[in-house]
Amino acid sequence: MASQKEIKDRMQSIRDTLKITNAMYMISSSKLKKAKKQLADTEPYFYTLENAMARILRHVPDMENHYFRDYSESNESKLTVAYLVITSDKGMAGAYNQNILKLAKSTFEKSEKKKLFVLGEMGRHYCMAHDIKVDEHFRYSIQKPSMAVARHIGEDLLNMYLNNEFDVLRIIYTRMVNQVEADAEMTEILPLRKNDFSTKIPAGIPMEDIAFTPSPEKVMDQIVPSYLLGYLYSALVESFASIQNSRMMAMQAASDSAREMLDKLGLEYNRARQAEITQEITEVAAGAKAQKKKHKRR
Repeated sequence: MASQKEIKDRMQSIRDTLKITNAMYMISSSKLKKAKKQLADTEPYFYTLENAMARILRHVPDMENHYFRDYSESNESKLTVAYLVITSDKGMAGAYNQNILKLAKSTFEKSEKKKLFVLGEMGRHYCMAHDIKVDEHFRYSIQKPSMAVARHIGEDLLNMYLNNEFDVLRIIYTRMVNQVEADAEMTEILPLRKNDFSTKIPAGIPMEDIAFTPSPEKVMDQIVPSYLLGYLYSALVESFASIQNSRMMAMQAASDSAREMLDKLGLEYNRARQAEITQEITEVAAGAKAQKKKHKRR
């Protein structure tokens, strides 16, 4: 059995760790609330863009635009598919990075012609450790999602798409389902599909009159990049929020484990203290008995 001092030192070490995990939990909770507010503040603007695109396509359904392309799954093997993988910059976030990288690896291996773009230090380290070729490292911190970061990344991706460097762009990130659950998922953002923006108008209701200046195609060329940047920004914020949520749960689990260990060590300390007291009483009693026998011999 360990001595009282060893147990007390270990308990103090666990208490110090518990303070750190509690602090990290509170910090992640604060960052999570801030990220949700950022996303909520920008959502109305991008929903308006989406509605505007739907209205344009409703009036000009046969419009040709390079952002809208249809392809069948049977022809996907002939296309160059680009993947943007969003991971965290740091660990201590539970299974967040493992889930993202597992989905990315299984999906990436299925594509014949492919490109890989990585955002986040954990993803870069994983690719380096496994000798995975990365076509572009976006060296921005995932810890600070902003429209500026989304714009820089989005403009590079749009330029590559318009220059036919790839045909399809998919984002692999984590979306928060609710307060305690987040799922790693893959979403295709380029090319856009007209069916995704189709809206049904009840019979008998005439469409509003809209004037396009200089043309519907030019208007769409102005709206689509902003819409795609908004989608990318929302993916960054969702990923950041999911990281903080995973870190909160990981720190909560660590704090609960620390408290359980303190309870067990407290019992062990009490047993050691009781054993030491019993030993001292036994030694005193034995000494008293020896002195009594000594007096009797005299």
